[in-house]
Amino acid sequence: MPALSRFLPPDFDPRRPVALIAGQGQYPIRTAAAIRRAGVPLRLIAFEEETAPELVASFPENERRTILVGQLGHMLDALTEFGAGYALMAGQITPRRLFKGMHPDWKAARMLFSLKRRNAETIFGAIADEIAKLGIFLLDARAFLDDELAPRGPLTGSRFPVPDEFLQHGIHLAKEVARLDIGQGVVVRKGTVVAVEAFEGTDAMLRRAGEFKTDHLLFVKTVKPAQDFRFDVPVFGLRTLEAMRDAGIAFGALEAGKTILLDRAAVLDQARAWKIQLFGFDG
Repeated sequence: MPALSRFLPPDFDPRRPVALIAGQGQYPIRTAAAIRRAGVPLRLIAFEEETAPELVASFPENERRTILVGQLGHMLDALTEFGAGYALMAGQITPRRLFKGMHPDWKAARMLFSLKRRNAETIFGAIADEIAKLGIFLLDARAFLDDELAPRGPLTGSRFPVPDEFLQHGIHLAKEVARLDIGQGVVVRKGTVVAVEAFEGTDAMLRRAGEFKTDHLLFVKTVKPAQDFRFDVPVFGLRTLEAMRDAGIAFGALEAGKTILLDRAAVLDQARAWKIQLFGFDG
């Protein structure tokens, strides 16, 4: 039997259900489709006002649960009821919910109270610990999407037209910003920092960079030195490509093997049509 994904643990049992904990967008939709193609039993934990309705509707009622953001106890109960052997987190939760719009139950409130720092990494890390206590293995969120990872080298043409010194400058800055846990992306122009990603997310940063109305802008997307790929995978899809186009950003560099290119073939075709040049760099 061929390997289902190089990101699965060596002892992965394809007979045991995977519970997909699904946030926004196409990422969880494509993950669900890939898991189904692999023939692995699949269950869904969705979030009200976050998870795409079409994804929820694709599951029978007895194979899905919908909860409010922050209902950790309900999530853990659902994982137990599903008899899940594995869980996989895919898709973003609206960042502002960290401050407003979260509905913590007693389990979540106790967890949050125990955290000295409250950011995405600490919160999702604590959730991962709670899942592990049930004997459920939290999978690398790249699992089953091996074919959608950014490859190395030019992605939209025979060469990447950004001079290497400017490319390396952008990569270095993105790596430093990621190391400091500020964000995972920057926009630079010929050695000048134009915008840095922070809590607002990638697309908002791209829109902000576009306000300068200048040329030769380069967007760089990377990962942190100790990235936890169970719940923090950089994703580049059509929505981000549209944000680049609208901002007038013609060049993008993505860390190869670590950034998911959602619907890779379609995104690259669209990038060529919009004359946006993309490149996969080694970390």
